[in-house]
Amino acid sequence: MSTSAGGVSLALLLQALGATVATVVVQPAGAEVTIGSVVLLEEADLGAPGASGDLGVLIGVSAAAAEAWLVRLASLDATARPRAVATKHLSSDLHAAAARVGVALIAVHPQARAELVLATVRSLLEGGAGQAVTGDRADEPLAGENDLYGLAQTLAALTGGLVSIEDERSQLLAYSATDGAADELRMLSILGRAGPADYLRRLRDRGVFDRLRTEPGAVEVPADDQLGWRRRLVVDIRPLGISDAGRRAGDRASLGTIWIQEGRQPLDQDAGSVLEGAAAIAARLIERARSAPTQEALQIQRLLGLRGGSVDVPSLAAALSLPSSGPAAMIGLAQRGAAAATWPGPVPITDLAAAVRLHASAYAPESLVATTDVRIYVLIPRIRATGLPRWIAGMLDRLARRTGTDLRAAVAAPVAALADIGAARAEVDRVLDRPGAVLVTTLAESRTSVLLGEIADLVAGHDQLRDPRLQALIEDDRARGGALLPSVEEYLDRFGDVRAAAAALHIHPNTLRYRVRRAEQVLDMQLSNPDDRLLLQLQILRRRRSG
Repeated sequence: MSTSAGGVSLALLLQALGATVATVVVQPAGAEVTIGSVVLLEEADLGAPGASGDLGVLIGVSAAAAEAWLVRLASLDATARPRAVATKHLSSDLHAAAARVGVALIAVHPQARAELVLATVRSLLEGGAGQAVTGDRADEPLAGENDLYGLAQTLAALTGGLVSIEDERSQLLAYSATDGAADELRMLSILGRAGPADYLRRLRDRGVFDRLRTEPGAVEVPADDQLGWRRRLVVDIRPLGISDAGRRAGDRASLGTIWIQEGRQPLDQDAGSVLEGAAAIAARLIERARSAPTQEALQIQRLLGLRGGSVDVPSLAAALSLPSSGPAAMIGLAQRGAAAATWPGPVPITDLAAAVRLHASAYAPESLVATTDVRIYVLIPRIRATGLPRWIAGMLDRLARRTGTDLRAAVAAPVAALADIGAARAEVDRVLDRPGAVLVTTLAESRTSVLLGEIADLVAGHDQLRDPRLQALIEDDRARGGALLPSVEEYLDRFGDVRAAAAALHIHPNTLRYRVRRAEQVLDMQLSNPDDRLLLQLQILRRRRSG
């Protein structure tokens, strides 16, 4: 079985997920099912024609609702139906409906997370995990593997064990098929997509992680009958170029770990050395994945105008399976209060983007997500008539509660056609480039702040547009220990209302009048003159924006 240019076989997908996570309960007769795309579907999404892709992963959809949906699909052409449906909620009626429509029905373990299925399928589609090792290199261990799932499968075949690959935070990246010999630790790690906290603590207490970071080679974790653990070998995935000597000297960088659990038979004698070779391959794959965007990511970035040059929108739309017309929405996300050139939040932007992608796919199956160093962009090709701002606000609230990251959103909608998406992305960037307290906004709603900020930037970027008289006022304050500038700022902000400005400054109105007259002398301006007042306000705005 192998990943073809048109997708991945359902059999290979089920092998990658493993019987612990998913099993097929209805298999259509005839040709083997091929999966080329996957989307997450909530109950509200089931009415959208063709919204399921080749594989629809149902979230929170009852068996009755899923059965009614499949019955409705029976009247559509086969090309408009999903080829497979994965769900946690099953019934005999749903089984029968899937069989009548000719759709494969996959039962997902109740404790398995939906993003596990999504990530596994996308990894297979993007990486070709099932490609066989052929040709002159067929005898070279791990020679043909080009993604983590394929690496896990080959490593399992070479060592006779059950393989799991985790990142540096013990989050599951890939795993080999389970043959029924998995212990509780492995099953819980797969279903939860992370090592269970209690088990990780026990491993830490036993010094396993300390040994991984300081010792070369594979580390053995003996079986523990009391805890139900089988014997394991584990190796640290070290960044390329980090030597053992460097690690002993205190360099604790790690990309993750590879675990091999002993199954029904003892591990092969050379399992440790093969595991070390696999760690080097995994390091290369992880570093490549983190440093280079996928082909789909590059296509999305080109569509959004993030990579420069001319864009063939129809070709990109076809490659990304997007409708070329119809009202779309462009959403930009950035951290509230963060500088434009940094991402200082508690969660890496790549992790947040993955969470955003999951929420967006549930809201609109055709949605696409792209990132830069400081922004997350969501393209929704077909927007609903209502509810978009409410959905965005709800997503931001959930992300804030779960990740501690406070985001704000700028929206450009409706966008008439995909050819206008690049301009819409530039529009949301104009909004996000300016400080803002509003959670979800648009350029129309923020136009005053945006335009004033851009005017201030324009003034700041040209020395000839800077008025030296403002600097003279600042220097006069420094020399005399005065407060002319803050007094003038408050006076201007209060539209010349002396009493209101004096109250805000906690001084007598006559004191403010004196300061304003003194400032006019230093500035050689008359603040009763509209032109002088406008120019001074622009200079003060430029100074505020530049810090």
